[in-house]
Amino acid sequence: MEKKNIAIIGLGGVGGYFGFKINQFNEKEDQFDITFVARSQTYDIVKQNGLTLLSPEHPDNITTPNQIVQNISEIKNPDLVLICVKEYDLENVCTQLKQIISQKTILLPLMNGVDIYDRIRKIIPENTILPACVYVASHIKEKGIVEHKGKAGKLIFGKDQANISEDVDWIVQLMKDSRIDFDFKDNPFVEIWTKFFFVASFGLVTAKYNSSIGTVCDDTIQKQEATQIMQEVKRITDKKQIALPEDIIEKTFEKAATFPSETPTSLQLDINIKKQNSELELFAGAIIHYGKELNIETPFTQKIYLELKKEIQELSI
Repeated sequence: MEKKNIAIIGLGGVGGYFGFKINQFNEKEDQFDITFVARSQTYDIVKQNGLTLLSPEHPDNITTPNQIVQNISEIKNPDLVLICVKEYDLENVCTQLKQIISQKTILLPLMNGVDIYDRIRKIIPENTILPACVYVASHIKEKGIVEHKGKAGKLIFGKDQANISEDVDWIVQLMKDSRIDFDFKDNPFVEIWTKFFFVASFGLVTAKYNSSIGTVCDDTIQKQEATQIMQEVKRITDKKQIALPEDIIEKTFEKAATFPSETPTSLQLDINIKKQNSELELFAGAIIHYGKELNIETPFTQKIYLELKKEIQELSI
């Protein structure tokens, strides 16, 4: 039987962690043909030395794919593509993918955000897209080297409601064989939106005040602002008929309290170091967009979005 082709685009904290696991399994079993897509220096280092994952889960910390390429146009006949890029690269990546995929290609985006599925679907309307979210404490230590700390990364993904009969059993089996901790759901959007409640509200408020997750929980004003963002998101999920628990806001604060108090958020770090590309659109932009689409007012999110946007523009002058 002809081997299926798997491409992994992006070898950052997420793509590096999950791509490493899939590829290390495949190095032993040789069931698939795997291509990594990486840019410039990362491409050079992984081509020469393989991909390194520093993790207590993997004593053997180097894996080498069948191919590594620099351009999406070099991917050959993919059956599965893992999209592990920054949100601001998504449209560009999808536009390039459209040129090289076939009808049978399945897309699995391992990215933060509630609008990822919709944004891919807009550019690639026919293919199967498996909605997903991930939890993993990993980051690029240096080019070609990903460091993972804490508990095992977790993948939650599920069926594409637009292509419900598509055979994805082989992808579920691949995750099992790769020893990835995962849940496969008929409808993963509940988990995707549950995560968004946390990352969007805490990301936006910590970015505004350059504070930490613990401070948002403890400071009256910051907690109130995070709550206002969550209330706007809840109105959106209610209208979209996403079946979240009624006490989702309380549950989100309980979850936040399990983090060390000084934990920063990625949006806060990006805005603090004056980074032009950040998750601002991914969080506030998505809330504002869905609000307009569903005729729901989102004044608080809009206010904080404009404040942070102004701050980024002032910093770039």
